[in-house]
Formats: sequence, C-alpha cells, structure tokens
Amino acid sequence: MNWSYFFHDDILLFIFRLFFALILSGLIGFEREVKNHSAGFRTHILVGVGACMMMLLSLYGFETFIDQYEQVRFDPARIPSYVISGIGFLGAGTIIVNGMTIRGLTTAASIWTVAGIGLVVGAGMYDVATVTTIFVLMSLVFLNKIEKEKFNGNRKNIYQVTIGKDAPVNKVLTVFEQMKLDVRKIDIVALDQDQKKVVVELNKGQRYDRSLLLERLSLMDGVEECGHQY
Repeated sequence: MNWSYFFHDDILLFIFRLFFALILSGLIGFEREVKNHSAGFRTHILVGVGACMMMLLSLYGFETFIDQYEQVRFDPARIPSYVISGIGFLGAGTIIVNGMTIRGLTTAASIWTVAGIGLVVGAGMYDVATVTTIFVLMSLVFLNKIEKEKFNGNRKNIYQVTIGKDAPVNKVLTVFEQMKLDVRKIDIVALDQDQKKVVVELNKGQRYDRSLLLERLSLMDGVEECGHQY
C-alpha cells in the first residue's frame, strides 16, 4: 500500500503545528473555563485547531493543482480571511445582553483572537503565536484584577426593584436609608396595571454589602423581583 497517497510529505510538520495550536488555544480556554464563562477549554481548542487546519489547507492543500497549471495564481490569505470574518458568529453566541448589562464581550474577543493564533501557527509563525498568547493571558488575568480593583468603584450602581401596584415606594427607599447609602437618582416605571419598577441609582464609590442589600429588598412585602446591574 502506498502510504504517500494518504499522508502528505510534511505530515510531521502538520502534526506539530496542530498540536502547538492546541496548546496555545487551550491555555486561553483554560483561563476562561476557570472563570466559568460560556466558551471555555474545549471551545477555544476547537477554534484554534480548526483555524490552524484551515491555514494548512490554504498553504499546502492546492500544491498538486498549482503544479499542474503554471498560470494559476496562488493566494494563501484567501481562506484565512474567511476564517477571521466567519468566526464572529461563534463569538456572538457568547454575548449576553440583560437590560443595560452586557456580558461575554471578552470571551467573544478571546475566541476571535484564538482563531488568529491558530492561523498564525498554521503559517509557521510560532514566535508570534507564543508572544500573542502570553499577552492575551496577561490581559485576561492581570488586567481583570486591576479593572475590578480600580474601575468598579467608578461604575454606576443601579438597582431595579419590581413591586406590586399597591406597594409603597417609600419602603424601598427605607432599605437604602437604613444601610446609609447615598441615592443619586430614582425612577419609577409602570410595567402594567399590577406592577411597577423602581430604579435606584447610587452615588459612586460607596462601600457596602451588596448581597445584604439585595436580601433586605427581596424580603420586603410587595417586592416581586429585585436585581443589581452596572
């Protein structure tokens, strides 16, 4: 049996590049998995290895065809360009919009970046792929801590409390007063004939127990739902 019919001459190179893409994309996916995001370890590996495979196809998949026709123009960037643009649908699936809160943007960006890393490894640019992976991991791990410590205090703190139509709004505000919180703005929105929503925005930079506040709000008579968002 002629094994060269089934295996390319550069099969060992292909295996190494696919495995290298698996390692790098797996590192980023593991960080997302630890933080319990929607796209984790396996998703990032599949994206990275798949992108690497597409790059290998673009570089080596048409050699026989090109050798047969001297006038054929070869553009190895054509398939990768579709990979980069097409991976957006997978990233979009990780984005969750809940009112004014948007989650999953970082995970979507990491998926898009992992696809790029896979393409770079497929092209044989191991140094660029390694440095990019290090930078991405540093951004995800260290900048996330800095963001929580330095910037969370500057975000808007908004609480939405859904109450029955007969429930007094003053009772909701009393809970904030009891915890000595400075209220910046209050909005009351009529949802329907039986419900209304009280939107309370707190002044920035206040330190308090968010869980305790939500617990007190939820235990009030007439409160049907309450939540917090930035």
